[in-house]
Amino acid sequence: METDFIDTLLLTAKLATATTGILFLLGLPVAYILAYTRYRIKVIFEALICMPMVLPPTVLGYYLLVAFSPQNGFGRFIEQYFDVRLAFAFEGILIASVIAGLPFMIQPLQSGLASLPASFREASYILGKSRITTFFRVLLPNIKPSIITGISLTFAHCIGEFGIVLMVGGNIPRQTRIASIAIYDEVQTLNYSVANKYSLILFVTSFVLLTIIYSINKGFRMKTGGE
Repeated sequence: METDFIDTLLLTAKLATATTGILFLLGLPVAYILAYTRYRIKVIFEALICMPMVLPPTVLGYYLLVAFSPQNGFGRFIEQYFDVRLAFAFEGILIASVIAGLPFMIQPLQSGLASLPASFREASYILGKSRITTFFRVLLPNIKPSIITGISLTFAHCIGEFGIVLMVGGNIPRQTRIASIAIYDEVQTLNYSVANKYSLILFVTSFVLLTIIYSINKGFRMKTGGE
């Protein structure tokens, strides 16, 4: 039982860490494009990115499960050419978690970039710096609170994700059984002591992450002369 408990926590941490890392690398260019482009079609992409925040996780999980199924085109293609089965596998819940976590990473990054004065970029361009250099040397250092907020929210959301992971991955020990699913499973079997351990760990982790976000944001506002 103790081994299963530790394995479940390790799998949860593995999923949350991988999801956060992928979304950070993916979110930086996407947030930049959304923050600084003026095309009207941009609102469609913003709406699609925010869909996981309002769409029931089971709905999104259902469509992903259908897409990942070897009986359908995408799932069959992935399994046939890459020898990877997405349905009821860690790779599947990783992709599902990345999609579900999109708004939690991209929105803070986009807001941070959009709030920066245009003079930051203009001054850098006048000095002959490229867009890439400006992005990494000028813009990113000035949105550190947004970066930390995005990373923390994404990680916290991932460790608490339930519906979409259950739909796509099921409840397979050491493969797709993360802590949030384990809590439900233990309650169903009236094993409240183990459920309480999982719940307490997730509660403390989420509380610490949120405290870090508020502390850093408050310190940044004080440093920049805000309230």
